[in-house]
Amino acid sequence: MRVRRIVTTREGGRSSGPYQAFNLGDHVGDDPAAVAANRRRLADELGLPPDRLVWMEQVHGRGVTTVDGPRAEAVEATDALVTAEPGLALVVLVADCVPVLLADPVAGVVAAVHAGRIGTRVGVLPATLAAMERAGARVGDVEALLGPAVCGDCYEVPEAMRADVERHVPGTACRTRRGTPGLDLRAGLLGQLTEAGVGRVGADPRCTVESPELFSHRRGAPTGRFAAVTWFERS
Repeated sequence: MRVRRIVTTREGGRSSGPYQAFNLGDHVGDDPAAVAANRRRLADELGLPPDRLVWMEQVHGRGVTTVDGPRAEAVEATDALVTAEPGLALVVLVADCVPVLLADPVAGVVAAVHAGRIGTRVGVLPATLAAMERAGARVGDVEALLGPAVCGDCYEVPEAMRADVERHVPGTACRTRRGTPGLDLRAGLLGQLTEAGVGRVGADPRCTVESPELFSHRRGAPTGRFAAVTWFERS
Protein backbone atom coordinates (compact mmCIF):
# COMPACT_ATOMS: atom_id res chain seq x y z
CA MET A 1 0.00 0.00 0.00
CA ARG A 2 1.13 3.54 -0.74
CA VAL A 3 0.84 6.40 1.74
CA ARG A 4 -0.80 9.55 0.35
CA ARG A 5 -0.53 13.00 1.90
CA ILE A 6 -1.90 16.29 0.61
CA VAL A 7 -2.22 19.86 1.86
CA THR A 8 -4.87 22.11 0.33
CA THR A 9 -4.71 25.85 -0.33
CA ARG A 10 -7.28 28.65 -0.59
CA GLU A 11 -7.67 28.33 -4.35
CA GLY A 12 -10.43 26.73 -6.38
CA GLY A 13 -13.50 26.69 -4.15
CA ARG A 14 -16.90 28.33 -3.90
CA SER A 15 -16.60 30.32 -0.67
CA SER A 16 -16.59 34.12 -0.80
CA GLY A 17 -15.59 37.04 1.37
CA PRO A 18 -12.96 36.28 4.03
CA TYR A 19 -13.44 32.56 3.33
CA GLN A 20 -12.48 32.81 -0.32
CA ALA A 21 -12.31 30.38 -1.86
CA PHE A 22 -11.54 26.76 -0.86
CA ASN A 23 -12.61 26.89 2.79
CA LEU A 24 -13.18 23.43 4.24
CA GLY A 25 -14.17 24.46 7.77
CA ASP A 26 -17.85 24.20 8.60
CA HIS A 27 -17.52 25.96 11.97
CA VAL A 28 -16.19 29.39 10.97
CA GLY A 29 -19.32 31.19 9.76
CA ASP A 30 -19.09 30.38 6.05
CA ASP A 31 -22.11 29.47 3.89
CA PRO A 32 -22.79 25.76 4.61
CA ALA A 33 -23.64 25.11 0.96
CA ALA A 34 -20.28 26.51 -0.14
CA VAL A 35 -18.41 24.40 2.42
CA ALA A 36 -20.30 21.29 1.34
CA ALA A 37 -19.42 21.97 -2.30
CA ASN A 38 -15.77 22.48 -1.37
CA ARG A 39 -15.70 19.21 0.55
CA ARG A 40 -17.24 17.35 -2.38
CA ARG A 41 -14.60 18.81 -4.66
CA LEU A 42 -11.86 17.71 -2.29
CA ALA A 43 -13.17 14.14 -2.37
CA ASP A 44 -13.39 14.27 -6.17
CA GLU A 45 -9.82 15.56 -6.47
CA LEU A 46 -8.58 12.79 -4.18
CA GLY A 47 -10.50 10.17 -6.14
CA LEU A 48 -12.38 9.04 -3.04
CA PRO A 49 -16.10 8.84 -2.24
CA PRO A 50 -17.08 11.72 0.08
CA ASP A 51 -17.96 9.29 2.87
CA ARG A 52 -14.36 8.00 2.88
CA LEU A 53 -13.15 11.34 4.28
CA VAL A 54 -13.22 11.43 8.09
CA TRP A 55 -13.45 14.87 9.72
CA MET A 56 -12.89 15.97 13.31
CA GLU A 57 -14.63 18.29 15.74
CA GLN A 58 -11.33 19.71 16.94
CA VAL A 59 -11.25 21.06 20.49
CA HIS A 60 -7.57 21.88 21.17
CA GLY A 61 -7.00 18.91 23.43
CA ARG A 62 -5.12 15.63 23.35
CA GLY A 63 -7.95 13.26 22.54
CA VAL A 64 -7.21 10.60 19.92
CA THR A 65 -9.86 8.51 18.14
CA THR A 66 -9.20 5.32 16.20
CA VAL A 67 -11.62 4.82 13.31
CA ASP A 68 -12.22 1.73 11.18
CA GLY A 69 -14.76 3.01 8.69
CA PRO A 70 -16.67 6.05 7.39
CA ARG A 71 -18.39 8.41 9.82
CA ALA A 72 -21.62 10.18 8.90
CA GLU A 73 -20.62 13.15 11.07
CA ALA A 74 -17.33 14.62 12.23
CA VAL A 75 -15.77 12.64 15.06
CA GLU A 76 -16.71 14.54 18.20
CA ALA A 77 -14.27 16.25 20.54
CA THR A 78 -10.99 14.86 19.28
CA ASP A 79 -7.74 16.29 17.93
CA ALA A 80 -6.25 13.24 16.26
CA LEU A 81 -7.47 10.35 14.15
CA VAL A 82 -5.82 6.96 13.64
CA THR A 83 -6.80 4.20 11.21
CA ALA A 84 -5.51 0.97 9.73
CA GLU A 85 -8.29 0.93 7.11
CA PRO A 86 -7.05 1.43 3.51
CA GLY A 87 -8.82 4.09 1.48
CA LEU A 88 -10.05 5.95 4.57
CA ALA A 89 -8.75 9.53 4.45
CA LEU A 90 -8.15 11.35 7.74
CA VAL A 91 -8.58 15.13 7.63
CA VAL A 92 -7.18 17.80 9.94
CA LEU A 93 -8.25 21.45 9.50
CA VAL A 94 -5.98 24.35 10.40
CA ALA A 95 -5.35 28.05 9.93
CA ASP A 96 -2.12 28.52 11.99
CA CYS A 97 -1.98 25.37 14.14
CA VAL A 98 0.34 22.58 13.01
CA PRO A 99 -1.18 19.71 11.03
CA VAL A 100 0.87 16.56 11.60
CA LEU A 101 0.46 13.57 9.27
CA LEU A 102 1.89 10.25 10.47
CA ALA A 103 2.20 6.88 8.76
CA ASP A 104 3.73 3.48 9.38
CA PRO A 105 3.95 2.09 5.83
CA VAL A 106 5.00 -1.32 7.12
CA ALA A 107 2.06 -1.90 9.45
CA GLY A 108 -0.42 0.11 7.37
CA VAL A 109 -1.43 2.63 10.04
CA VAL A 110 -1.92 6.38 9.45
CA ALA A 111 -2.82 9.33 11.66
CA ALA A 112 -3.77 12.99 11.33
CA VAL A 113 -3.09 15.35 14.24
CA HIS A 114 -4.27 18.87 15.07
CA ALA A 115 -1.42 20.36 17.13
CA GLY A 116 -2.05 23.92 18.22
CA ARG A 117 -0.44 25.59 21.19
CA ILE A 118 -2.66 23.90 23.75
CA GLY A 119 -2.67 20.51 22.07
CA THR A 120 1.09 20.57 21.72
CA ARG A 121 1.49 21.59 25.36
CA VAL A 122 -0.74 18.79 26.66
CA GLY A 123 0.81 16.09 24.50
CA VAL A 124 -1.52 15.30 21.60
CA LEU A 125 1.39 14.09 19.46
CA PRO A 126 2.77 11.52 21.96
CA ALA A 127 -0.80 10.37 22.61
CA THR A 128 -1.28 9.79 18.89
CA LEU A 129 1.93 7.79 18.58
CA ALA A 130 0.75 5.61 21.47
CA ALA A 131 -2.60 5.06 19.74
CA MET A 132 -0.80 4.11 16.53
CA GLU A 133 1.19 1.52 18.46
CA ARG A 134 -2.03 0.06 19.84
CA ALA A 135 -3.27 -0.17 16.24
CA GLY A 136 -0.21 -2.19 15.25
CA ALA A 137 2.34 0.47 14.26
CA ARG A 138 5.96 0.53 15.34
CA VAL A 139 7.28 4.00 16.14
CA GLY A 140 10.62 3.24 14.50
CA ASP A 141 8.80 2.72 11.19
CA VAL A 142 6.69 5.88 11.43
CA GLU A 143 7.12 8.71 8.93
CA ALA A 144 5.94 12.23 9.80
CA LEU A 145 5.05 15.40 7.93
CA LEU A 146 4.80 18.69 9.80
CA GLY A 147 2.53 20.86 7.69
CA PRO A 148 2.30 24.63 7.19
CA ALA A 149 1.76 26.63 10.37
CA VAL A 150 2.53 29.99 11.92
CA CYS A 151 6.32 30.24 12.24
CA GLY A 152 8.31 31.31 15.27
CA ASP A 153 9.16 34.62 13.63
CA CYS A 154 5.44 35.49 13.55
CA TYR A 155 3.98 33.74 16.60
CA GLU A 156 4.17 36.35 19.35
CA VAL A 157 2.96 35.33 22.82
CA PRO A 158 3.27 36.70 26.37
CA GLU A 159 6.48 35.76 28.15
CA ALA A 160 4.63 33.70 30.77
CA MET A 161 2.88 31.67 28.06
CA ARG A 162 6.15 31.04 26.25
CA ALA A 163 7.79 29.84 29.46
CA ASP A 164 4.83 27.58 30.28
CA VAL A 165 4.83 25.87 26.88
CA GLU A 166 8.62 25.51 26.94
CA ARG A 167 8.43 23.73 30.31
CA HIS A 168 6.11 21.13 28.79
CA VAL A 169 7.61 20.98 25.28
CA PRO A 170 11.29 21.93 25.21
CA GLY A 171 12.41 23.64 22.05
CA THR A 172 9.30 25.71 21.45
CA ALA A 173 10.56 28.98 22.98
CA CYS A 174 11.95 31.51 20.52
CA ARG A 175 12.10 35.19 19.65
CA THR A 176 9.90 36.69 16.96
CA ARG A 177 11.19 38.84 14.14
CA ARG A 178 10.40 41.85 16.33
CA GLY A 179 12.46 40.49 19.21
CA THR A 180 9.44 39.66 21.35
CA PRO A 181 8.71 36.31 23.06
CA GLY A 182 7.51 33.71 20.57
CA LEU A 183 6.72 30.06 20.05
CA ASP A 184 7.95 27.71 17.35
CA LEU A 185 5.53 24.80 17.67
CA ARG A 186 7.04 22.82 14.82
CA ALA A 187 10.43 22.88 16.54
CA GLY A 188 8.89 21.48 19.71
CA LEU A 189 6.95 18.83 17.81
CA LEU A 190 10.08 17.81 15.95
CA GLY A 191 11.77 17.33 19.31
CA GLN A 192 8.91 15.12 20.50
CA LEU A 193 9.10 13.01 17.34
CA THR A 194 12.86 12.62 17.68
CA GLU A 195 12.60 11.71 21.36
CA ALA A 196 9.95 9.10 20.54
CA GLY A 197 12.21 7.48 17.95
CA VAL A 198 10.61 8.75 14.73
CA GLY A 199 13.54 9.12 12.36
CA ARG A 200 11.88 10.16 9.10
CA VAL A 201 10.39 13.63 9.42
CA GLY A 202 9.58 16.07 6.65
CA ALA A 203 8.29 19.62 6.97
CA ASP A 204 6.39 22.02 4.77
CA PRO A 205 8.28 25.23 5.63
CA ARG A 206 5.50 27.65 4.75
CA CYS A 207 4.30 30.07 7.41
CA THR A 208 0.54 30.54 7.30
CA VAL A 209 0.80 34.20 8.28
CA GLU A 210 3.27 34.92 5.49
CA SER A 211 1.72 32.74 2.77
CA PRO A 212 -1.38 34.33 1.21
CA GLU A 213 -2.37 31.04 -0.47
CA LEU A 214 -3.09 29.61 2.99
CA PHE A 215 -5.69 30.60 5.57
CA SER A 216 -4.36 32.29 8.73
CA HIS A 217 -6.44 33.22 11.75
CA ARG A 218 -3.65 35.40 13.10
CA ARG A 219 -3.33 37.30 9.81
CA GLY A 220 -7.02 38.09 9.73
CA ALA A 221 -10.17 36.69 11.32
CA PRO A 222 -12.71 35.54 10.41
CA THR A 223 -11.11 33.23 7.90
CA GLY A 224 -11.42 29.72 6.51
CA ARG A 225 -9.51 26.51 7.14
CA PHE A 226 -7.27 24.50 4.85
CA ALA A 227 -6.80 20.77 5.20
CA ALA A 228 -4.02 18.23 5.55
CA VAL A 229 -5.14 14.74 4.57
CA THR A 230 -3.55 11.31 4.71
CA TRP A 231 -4.61 7.81 3.72
CA PHE A 232 -3.36 4.51 2.34
CA GLU A 233 -4.31 3.73 -1.22
CA ARG A 234 -5.97 0.37 -1.63
CA SER A 235 -3.69 -2.21 -3.21
